[in-house]
Amino acid sequence: MRPVQKTLLVLLALVALIFGLTVHRVLNQKGALDSATLADAGIILLPQSRTLPEFNLIDQNGQRVFEKTLTGVWSLLFFGYTYCPDICPATLAELRELRSKLSPELRDKLRVVLVSVDPERDTPAQLAQYVGYFAADFQGWSGELDQIQSLSSRLGIPFIPADTSKPGYTVSHSGNLAIIGPDGNQQGFIRAPLNTAKLAVQLPLLLESGR
Repeated sequence: MRPVQKTLLVLLALVALIFGLTVHRVLNQKGALDSATLADAGIILLPQSRTLPEFNLIDQNGQRVFEKTLTGVWSLLFFGYTYCPDICPATLAELRELRSKLSPELRDKLRVVLVSVDPERDTPAQLAQYVGYFAADFQGWSGELDQIQSLSSRLGIPFIPADTSKPGYTVSHSGNLAIIGPDGNQQGFIRAPLNTAKLAVQLPLLLESGR
């Protein structure tokens, strides 16, 4: 074989190698979760998933829900209440907007739950009417205050119970969301206020990940 031909074969081999490595890197990065980019969208992942405490609550249809209910699909838990004057309606409207930006397949992989921090007033009927205003498949859970407090504290989103003896009382709570994976464990948070444009890009990467 002539030297020129050998040189050409070596060059072709190098080009093929470089191309293969580039494709491999791109494919690996495509489904990767970049913590900095996720954080810029408001998504904070825990270094290690966190198990949930046992609980026995009731949903907007009067059905019992337990920690095992939060399995099978991804869930976003928001601790709020139907008489909230600002944070809750704004957050649920943002979640409605966010879901509208997702494909039907991804919407099926995402459960949105409002867990009431005001079980004194938030009956199943009240929750059904309230969450139904934002989306037909949004869920509302209520129940015993101590169980709701235990759940919120475990998820790192505590609230301050209100003095229910005062008329027109309000409840001090966070606008952050807890991210629960299909395995029923907490995977992280979404910081408030929600940036729906950035979340619409980054959240699908999380929902489609193997995390």
